[in-house]
Amino acid sequence: MRLFLKEHIPLILYTIGQLFIILLIYWFDGYPHILTALYAVFLGVFLLIGYLIYRYFTHISFYNRLSNPRITTNELIKNSDTTPLSIALDRLLQMQDKNYQDQLKKWERKQQEQMTFMNHWVHQMKTPLSVIELITQDSDDFRFDSINEETERIKRGLEMVLYAARLETFEQDFHVDGIHLLEMVDSVIYENKRLLIRSYIYPEVKIDSNLTVETDKKWFRFILNQVLSNAIKYSSRKNEKVTLSAYSKGRAVILEVRDYGVGIPNVDLPRVFNPFFTGENGRKFKESTGMGLYLVKEVCEKLNHKVELESEVGKGTKVRIIFLYASR
Repeated sequence: MRLFLKEHIPLILYTIGQLFIILLIYWFDGYPHILTALYAVFLGVFLLIGYLIYRYFTHISFYNRLSNPRITTNELIKNSDTTPLSIALDRLLQMQDKNYQDQLKKWERKQQEQMTFMNHWVHQMKTPLSVIELITQDSDDFRFDSINEETERIKRGLEMVLYAARLETFEQDFHVDGIHLLEMVDSVIYENKRLLIRSYIYPEVKIDSNLTVETDKKWFRFILNQVLSNAIKYSSRKNEKVTLSAYSKGRAVILEVRDYGVGIPNVDLPRVFNPFFTGENGRKFKESTGMGLYLVKEVCEKLNHKVELESEVGKGTKVRIIFLYASR
């Protein structure tokens, strides 16, 4: 109703002004029967009101569609009026919707092709890396240690690219199951044993062997790898330990990864989960991509977990993964 009145305000003002001018012409011309002139004005106003009522009820569906911002596209282009304006608008919206759907399908196809290429490329790169590892792992040449270290860095980078690409199709690539938290933590520590040894970091585990959580094993392994590698990286060469502990709180189970490294400046804390944010530590260590914690947060949200971070410069960082409604 409001939109209808706004659209017809110029018509109403124009008609009233026109009738008023006609009345003035009769008045200045000396027409003696002023009541007759007023009656003509009344008839003009009556006809205007009749036209507006007819116009409103013949276009009521049209104006309701335009006035409702929450209406869906299918409802918007649904033709329920037979007026020329409504038909023309429906035809225009149908053409625009078809064009939009065609463009959307085109970009979805391109994105799918890009993700397929990325997955194939990552798997192809893993093959030569595995060959390099086989060649160098049993050698006594100290130079091969550096090669192994760089190989591991490349593998971690490829894994991050692969998981970032799969994040868009997360719903098609996860399976929630009950897992033993201690077994998973031990497995991830074993995967990172070379990095722990080179960094002179000792992993301290304080987790009950009976503690289980509901999560996706593959995606949780990725989360834990990211958090643990960060803890190791920012504690490197300090002969410190990294503590992995878990405890229950209500119906939730909380896994905490704590390091005693450089810590994160307070000014950087609000943005650590932003994509591509490296902060002061990223500029110092020059190995940060700014994507690790961002992906951790995104995956946690999709798995209905929560992630929290506390840090103090010079004293280290705590990262907590909260499993809501976990089983024990």
